[in-house]
Amino acid sequence: MSGVVPTDPEQPTGEMEKQIISPTAVPDAPPDYNSHFVPGPAGPAAPPPAGLPTGYNIPQHPGAISLYCPVGSTHPIQYQPGRYPMTNQPAPVMWMPGPAPMPNCPPGLEYLAQLDSIHVLQHFEPLEVMTGFETNNRYDIKNNIDQMVYIVTEDTDDYTRNAYRNLRPFVLRVTDCLGREIMTMQRPFRCTCCCFCCSCARQELEVQCPPGATIGFVAEHWNLCRATYSIQNQERESMMRVRGPCATYGCGSDSVFEVSSLDGASNIGSIIRKWNGFLSTMGNADHFEIRFPLDLDVKMKAMIFGACFLIDFMYFERTPSRRSSV
Repeated sequence: MSGVVPTDPEQPTGEMEKQIISPTAVPDAPPDYNSHFVPGPAGPAAPPPAGLPTGYNIPQHPGAISLYCPVGSTHPIQYQPGRYPMTNQPAPVMWMPGPAPMPNCPPGLEYLAQLDSIHVLQHFEPLEVMTGFETNNRYDIKNNIDQMVYIVTEDTDDYTRNAYRNLRPFVLRVTDCLGREIMTMQRPFRCTCCCFCCSCARQELEVQCPPGATIGFVAEHWNLCRATYSIQNQERESMMRVRGPCATYGCGSDSVFEVSSLDGASNIGSIIRKWNGFLSTMGNADHFEIRFPLDLDVKMKAMIFGACFLIDFMYFERTPSRRSSV
C-alpha cells in the first residue's frame, strides 16, 4: 500500500540511551562564585619546618591538623574526624644509657659504677594468687629516674619451686638491655631439719660475673634475734656484714637491712624492703631499694645486690597455705 510509511524495528532501551548520550559530552562547568574576589600580592613563602614529611601542609593556626597533599597534586586529603581513631600504644621501656667499658670491671657492671642506689621491683604474678602455683620470679631493676638497668629472671623447674617453695634452690639470671646474661646468682639446697647453729643448715648465695667466674658469696650466720649475713669475696674472706631488724616481717613499715663493715663501726649501705600495702604483700610483688656509696667497688655493689635476693627468698617470699588431707 502506498499510504503506509515504513518504521524502524524496535530497539532495546540500552541501545537507545547510547545513541542519545554522546560519549564525548562534557558537563557544563560550575559557576564561578569567586569571580568578584581580587587576590592581593603574594607574600614570601615560609620554609617548611625540619622533619616534616614531603606532601604535608603546614598548619596555619595552633592546634590545626596537618593535611596530607600528595606530591604533584593541589588538593589535600582530609580525613573525617573520628574515622581513624588513635590507638593507645604502650609506653616504650626506657633503658639507662650504656656506659663505656671500664678497666678492672666485669662486663655489664659498668652501670653500677654510675649509681648509688637501685630499685628491685618484683613482677606481680596473678597465677600464684588465684591457684597457689609457684611460678618463676621476675624482677625489674631501675635507677632513681625510672630507667631500666637490668632484668632478673628465675630459672627453676616447676617441681623444685612447688615442692620446696621459699627454701628452694634457684638460679637467677641477670640480663642487660641487649639481652646478654651479665650475672648469675645460684642458691644451693641446704637442709633445715637439723639445728640452726649447724653450718650445713645456713643459707648461701654464690654470685658469678660474668657467668662462670665467681666474684663472691653471701653467707648466712646464725643469730637468735635477727637476720645476719656476711658478704665474702671469691676467696671466702668476709668483707662486709648485713644485719636485719629484729622484726623482719614488718607490717605497715619498711624493713631495713643495714650493710656495714665487719666491726660495725662504719655504715656502708642498706637494703630496704619497701612497704607498699597489703595488696602488694598478698600479690607477692616486693619492692626493694638498695643504697651504697657511689665510689664503692663494683664487685661489692654486685654482692650487695645479690644479698637482696637471698633476703627476699628467705623472709618475704610468700608461701601459700596448703589444704591438709582429711
